[in-house]
Amino acid sequence: MRLCSKVYAVTALLTMSLASHAATCTTQADLLSQDRNALAAAGGRLAEAVVQQDYDALHAALLPAEAQAWEGIRGAVEQAAPLMKNGQIQLRNVYLLDASSLTAPADTQFFCSNASGALTVTITMRALPPGRYAVVLADAAGAPLGGQLGLILGWDRTSSATGWRLAGLSVRQGIFDGHDGVWYWTRARELARANQPWSAWYSYETAHFLLVPVDFLSSPNLEKLGAEQAQIVGSPQFAFPYSLPDGQRTWKIDAVQLDATLHQADLGVIYESTGVTDPAALRTEAIAVMSALLKAQPELRQNFHGLWAYAVKDGKQTPVMELPMAQIP
Repeated sequence: MRLCSKVYAVTALLTMSLASHAATCTTQADLLSQDRNALAAAGGRLAEAVVQQDYDALHAALLPAEAQAWEGIRGAVEQAAPLMKNGQIQLRNVYLLDASSLTAPADTQFFCSNASGALTVTITMRALPPGRYAVVLADAAGAPLGGQLGLILGWDRTSSATGWRLAGLSVRQGIFDGHDGVWYWTRARELARANQPWSAWYSYETAHFLLVPVDFLSSPNLEKLGAEQAQIVGSPQFAFPYSLPDGQRTWKIDAVQLDATLHQADLGVIYESTGVTDPAALRTEAIAVMSALLKAQPELRQNFHGLWAYAVKDGKQTPVMELPMAQIP
């Protein structure tokens, strides 16, 4: 199994429909002291290596089974530098996952409950080989961009250096323009009440993005956020493909999604291009599409930083440009 596959989500442990498998999760509060200390030490050491861009230390700590994933991990760590800059690592949560009873790689869910059973975090992993794993979540406290880190550790018995090794990582921004996920969640509620459904929807999307650094973890808090988002009347949830009349032409929008490429709360507009290839003509087309979207949904202009345009032709998607809202006619 290849655990590491792409920048900012360097893991193939993706959420999906799963068969039932024998697997257990132990939360940080319920860990034996030796396990808690070992995982905190390993997670803290690897997190510091990410902050310091210490590629040698990270490469040396890589789980042997993930050797081919190194270039992907290296790229993710490099692009994480601005997110973690000037931050101090603070561990947020640790989960110990035991899948040693599996007989072959399998899609696996772990239900991580507190002592009373009142709070359950679900961790979902795809094609997980038998073994013991851990998920360590950490924050770069004080970093202007609020970098947050998710580490996947695997227990290695194959070498002389038996212990916890790096199996995957995900680094994500936690703050846009001074605002964290809780602020965007509150803002989403305000926009929903103000009958601005598109802005509310994408503010919920932004809140979810900023609240957790990985996509394979679900919690009651995130489920509550999703339930609120689903109740928005007139949201873009089922709007696509979205047709935008623009004079004698109609643009087809395949999707609009949060885009954090420039570390801002931008939206990416994925549209069907007419097929122009000249760079100037392509930019003119992209500006026309973005302008048409803002005329149809003017509320977006006041609530997000800017728009990215992604042209699609014959199944190929090409990033064209990004413009702040004030520069879009």
